[in-house]
Amino acid sequence: MPGRVNSLYPPKSSGRPSKIAVVGAGAVGTAVAYACAMRGDARTIVLQDINKAKVEAEALDMAHGIQFTPCGSVEGSDDVEIVRGSDLVIVTAGAKQKPGQSRLELAGSTVELMKKIVPNLQNVAPDAIFMFITNPVDVVTYVALKLTGLPRNQVFGSGTVLDTSRLRYLVSRETGVATQNIHAYIAGEHGDSEVALWSSAEIGNVPLEHWGPTLEGKPFDIGLRKRIAQDVVESAYKIIEGKGATNYAIGLAASNIASAVLRDENRVLTVSSLLEDWEGISDVCMAAPTIVGRSGAGRVLNPPLTLNERDGLTASATRLRQVARDLGF
Repeated sequence: MPGRVNSLYPPKSSGRPSKIAVVGAGAVGTAVAYACAMRGDARTIVLQDINKAKVEAEALDMAHGIQFTPCGSVEGSDDVEIVRGSDLVIVTAGAKQKPGQSRLELAGSTVELMKKIVPNLQNVAPDAIFMFITNPVDVVTYVALKLTGLPRNQVFGSGTVLDTSRLRYLVSRETGVATQNIHAYIAGEHGDSEVALWSSAEIGNVPLEHWGPTLEGKPFDIGLRKRIAQDVVESAYKIIEGKGATNYAIGLAASNIASAVLRDENRVLTVSSLLEDWEGISDVCMAAPTIVGRSGAGRVLNPPLTLNERDGLTASATRLRQVARDLGF
């Protein structure tokens, strides 16, 4: 009977499956797509890149393993139409950072690229949340916000989510406590002027200043804090010098942010969004502890700051704002 035959097949879902588009199939873009597939951040994941052969091959390689993931499909194309209908668009395309080159030195060529690709992405996915990873991420996010005219919650950058993870990793190495129980943030530029917010750092619920000695019996003093903060800043340069790009950790960081958006987790993450009168800082995109959920970048939190931390963040904002102005934004 026709009814019995039809019952053999799964019923059509009344809801629309979630979809993530990753723009750029380089080292970072493929790591982001792979991490999102492994974690099941969306039902459908698509890769878009101008290199047709590479993007199709990268997507096919991942698709062959979707049996082992919670993901439903992975596709790749050089056509921007593949992005249509995405809930979240993650932009990784941009100039490659060279050994010894600062992120801000990438700004000019990368911004010119954004002028070409961002309007096309907005045309096919006007309702999507846009997350930018391309460096210099804070300047790129600000430029994208101006190009699209979208509200600040809908356009944000990965900010210092990775830097914060690096900071927690290094504190964990010194104390022997799991990184998941290290509560410390880095704010400001994703780059050389970023600021470690030591004054609000905690291990468990113990303020860092009350923690006591490290595993080696040394005090967790100002000298150690400065060394850790410097190691965070220099870690990307070290990785780039050794292997040409950082990709695994940023892939996991991006997947973590994607999960917060698509599962409406309202997590506190140091994404880069437009700040208006935050600690006296306005009209600049840079990282600060922000509640991230289904509507994107939400409320920006105001942690307690020392005068030195506040001055560092103000200097970071001034530096980023000037770069944007020099580029005509």
